[in-house]
Amino acid sequence: MPNQKPLNIGLIGYGFMGRTHSNGYKRVNDFFPELAYRPVLKAVCGRTAEKTQEFADQWQYESIETDWRKLIARDDIDAVDICTPNNSHAEIAIAAAEAGKMILCEKPLALNPEEGERMIAAVEKAGVANTVWYNYRRVPAVSLAKQLIDEGRLGRIFHYRANFLQDWTINEDLPQGGAALWRLDAKAAGSGVTGDLLAHCIDTAVWLNGSITDVSAMTETFVKERMHNETGKMEPVTIDDACAFLCHFGNGSLGLFESTRYARGHKALYTFEINGEHASIRWDLHDLHRLEYFDHADDSIVRGWRSVHCTDGDMPYMDKWWVPGLQIGYEHTFVHQVADFLKSVETGEPCNPTFRDAQETQQVCDAVLESARTRQWKNVG
Repeated sequence: MPNQKPLNIGLIGYGFMGRTHSNGYKRVNDFFPELAYRPVLKAVCGRTAEKTQEFADQWQYESIETDWRKLIARDDIDAVDICTPNNSHAEIAIAAAEAGKMILCEKPLALNPEEGERMIAAVEKAGVANTVWYNYRRVPAVSLAKQLIDEGRLGRIFHYRANFLQDWTINEDLPQGGAALWRLDAKAAGSGVTGDLLAHCIDTAVWLNGSITDVSAMTETFVKERMHNETGKMEPVTIDDACAFLCHFGNGSLGLFESTRYARGHKALYTFEINGEHASIRWDLHDLHRLEYFDHADDSIVRGWRSVHCTDGDMPYMDKWWVPGLQIGYEHTFVHQVADFLKSVETGEPCNPTFRDAQETQQVCDAVLESARTRQWKNVG
């Protein structure tokens, strides 16, 4: 659209998530031409000027900053995108809200629910648009699962189970901390797999199946000490390498969740399955364009799991892409979230999950860690 309004983006952090978000901003108007707003890559902020400039040149940001406070203070920045380690989310988001900037924040929302509450208070006081990048909601197959559940096709839900398995930390010599390995340092990350991986599972579960009321969890740290990149010394490891928990949902269903970075052979296996009175569904990130569906109403002679290839134009988001049979991938989920955010700016409706929505996941994570610490059931919230 020739009359699209520019929305100037200030990106803070240029790592893996900075790349995915930048790709979303660059491609969104190509495939969602009806949007009233057009993202402009105005500035990117990083700690090292040379590396930040390299990123800016590659992704075509107009300028760089090495101090996020200067980026937030700029009059030519409309929206601040936070792609930094978790321990800086709250400070940056609160400052951005006070400066009247829209905010897109990477997950998890904060280090803990207390930080999350301060962030919510700041954005709601300022009245600024806000969202958290739980991108798996924007996988067409996952959005289709939401549609089927909301239509009542599964009937009463009995079970929700999910896992997120990786294997990249199975190495006692792997250090912790610093720019590349901050996820292994609890001071920067807040927690290990609970906040990094299970947070995705929890957000999806709450979105699809409603609130989690209480949890019973266990965690384990398999390597107790690692060299810290910033101090050069062997220091205790205080993140969780693995976590599993049981839970009750508000709708009466039972939940079972597991995550680990010690599952040899799995790089990013994220799956969920939901069993209902009438039907079941399951999804696998490794086959993300498909939704498995079982309908008990089918005739017995043909009853069985079917694989629904989510590529038709009447399926969520797919009318924006290719012809039926040609699938999309991981990077498109970020294009979808950018599109949803731009639409929300146009209409004034929230772009979910908002900070307040994401706080529910934060509270579940907090309850999971407390339950594991005390070895007792823990209520959420």
